[in-house]
Amino acid sequence: MYGKQTECAIAAVSRLAEVYDGGKTRLNAQEIADARGLQAPFVAKILTSLSLAGIVRGSRGPGGGYTLATPPKSIKLRAVFDIFERPDESENCPFGGGICGAGNPCPLHDSLVTIQHGLDQFLDSTSLESFRVAFQEKGFRPCPSGTRHKVSKREIYRARKPSGKR
Repeated sequence: MYGKQTECAIAAVSRLAEVYDGGKTRLNAQEIADARGLQAPFVAKILTSLSLAGIVRGSRGPGGGYTLATPPKSIKLRAVFDIFERPDESENCPFGGGICGAGNPCPLHDSLVTIQHGLDQFLDSTSLESFRVAFQEKGFRPCPSGTRHKVSKREIYRARKPSGKR
């Protein structure tokens, strides 16, 4: 549904949304990369594109770094997605070549159209505010890259054997 650049961009802006305090806190590409388990040069490239699009603001030098250009609640995921993804207004199926649409739709057509509409609705209605709220108000912290959440020993739910039988 989306590529690596979009994935990295959402990871970067979500981190900036988590620490958003009106623009006082700034993070550099390395700090964002470390927090999201990404490569810093790739994050830096993505941040440059986001800056040119007006999603983030960057400053150089001591105390420099990036911050969101506007409050997280005013930035929809669609704005980030559209920078890196080419718009596809067609409802072409993966079969291509005129197979779907030259008569009856392919067996996947309706499902794919439903998925695309759901993604569009999600991108258009979801803001970065959810990341700020989760981090600042609910105390959620991302799991460091390469680690797993500690899970208590799994309980077993099996039917008990009837008494007297093994």
